[in-house]
Amino acid sequence: MRSPRRCSRNGCPRQAVATLTYVYAESTAVVGPLAAHQEPHTYDLCEPHALSLTAPRGWELVRYDGEFEPPPPTTDDLVALAEAVREAARPHPRAPEPPDPAPTPTPGRRGHLRVIPPA
Repeated sequence: MRSPRRCSRNGCPRQAVATLTYVYAESTAVVGPLAAHQEPHTYDLCEPHALSLTAPRGWELVRYDGEFEPPPPTTDDLVALAEAVREAARPHPRAPEPPDPAPTPTPGRRGHLRVIPPA
């Protein structure tokens, strides 16, 4: 299963709920809901980091006013979950049973060989 996106801040293990984008032409930093896809020039942030972020000096900060929520599961996540459940429900093969002990030979003729009982 694919792991959820994590906060881009070093050492932060929390799940990302917001995306930070810098608009260099307008000297603006934009913090909004988590983007559907990771982009190379954006940063995923957890809620505490998204709320405490400050813009560089001389820049404007535009922050989303709503609540940051974790993204809903994608179809990839749901398919992986269904496959994991199927795998867990699949019966495991049994250990092979030990072979029967060697049959006791009976006196008589079998083909061109003769079985001689033990003395």
